[in-house]
Amino acid sequence: MGHLTTHQRIHTGMKPFICTECNKSFTQKISLTQHQRIHTGMKPFICTECNKSFTHKTSLTKHQRIHTGMKPLNCTECNKSFSRKGNLTKHQRIHTGMKPFICTECNKSFSRKVNLTRHQRIHTGIKPFICTECNRRFSQKQYLTEHHRIHTGMKPFICTECNKIFSRKVNLTIHQRIHTGIKPFICTECNRCFSQKGQLTRHHRIHTGMKPFICTECNKSFTHKISLTQHQRIHTGMTPFICSECNKIFSRKVNLTRHQRIHTGIKPFICTECNRRFSRKQYLTEHLRIHTGMTPFICSECNKIFSRKVNLTRHQRIHTGIKPFICTECNRRFSRKQYLTEHLRIHTGMKSFICTECNKSFTHKISLTEHQRIHTGIKPFICIECNRRFSQKVHLTEHQRIHTGMKPFRCSECGKTFIDKETLTMHQNSH
Repeated sequence: MGHLTTHQRIHTGMKPFICTECNKSFTQKISLTQHQRIHTGMKPFICTECNKSFTHKTSLTKHQRIHTGMKPLNCTECNKSFSRKGNLTKHQRIHTGMKPFICTECNKSFSRKVNLTRHQRIHTGIKPFICTECNRRFSQKQYLTEHHRIHTGMKPFICTECNKIFSRKVNLTIHQRIHTGIKPFICTECNRCFSQKGQLTRHHRIHTGMKPFICTECNKSFTHKISLTQHQRIHTGMTPFICSECNKIFSRKVNLTRHQRIHTGIKPFICTECNRRFSRKQYLTEHLRIHTGMTPFICSECNKIFSRKVNLTRHQRIHTGIKPFICTECNRRFSRKQYLTEHLRIHTGMKSFICTECNKSFTHKISLTEHQRIHTGIKPFICIECNRRFSQKVHLTEHQRIHTGMKPFRCSECGKTFIDKETLTMHQNSH
């Protein structure tokens, strides 16, 4: 009779057992007894393995499965086993696709209530998890846990291939793709594969032309945030990367890395044809054109071709007449920086090129090279008419006028012409 009476309360809604603390009512006396333990703090059910105590016997039973490893509840779809019914119910939604928890703001649905709760913090802005070190707030406990490792320096995730350690599991997963070669993110436009979702997102902008990062100073737009950050240093003048060897500063880390190879001597880029090594990939690319004969840079004025863009740029100054390098001493202009550097030695008196035979010094390297032929006796310039040899090209040029009869130097007084300037000068002294 007693069980029937208790059962009938399901239909009648009668709850005769009332808590004297909070007035909550219950259909069964045992439910009231269990509830009252919230107020009394009584936890009569104790685990014999770890002494943890519980208010309900069912909670103790579930807990003991941690020690025994018992998982009595099986999924009928995939036979995965679980220790608790709630976990099985959540798991089964993978197979059914059921997402019963719906966000009232954006109608996004979730298979688990905890996921809905986390999601809703996007709309509410609530960040209940606070770092005790710096008071930074987080919407999820996981984010706080990961953030704490910044303060503690803890990196619990270790790569089994190379022993590199990480503070976040997701970073380890991404890193391991270096070893496995897995690239799970595929571009639907060109089928290019990427190891990280962020790389695919940035790549997509090539196809869409999207440049979402805009400079507030000049409105120039960029496809990548890092490109905007680097660009903004033009306006701010910030150069945060400093060489520890010579204190030279750089606005971009890649430029510092390249510069440091001057000090270390590292040349990581190797030519597969001749094994010559280079400190920068660009230098290797330019060098390879020696082997391939490729000359992709063409002058639009005269169609002369070049293997390097910098050589084309210098050449084009012949046509434009542009001389961007200016001497601060005499305002003379030059088309190449090298010419300005050599010219400045006239003002400074610097003669940095010294002959090892007689210690005579020169302002230009070519002058030293020509001088050294006095000691070596080398005469590399040969007249094709009479095979006479010369140590300097200018001497060959002057000599060839004997054969051609050319007399380019004219006296302004009497109009007489001469083979070389020196003879003209001697003649002019007679006037």
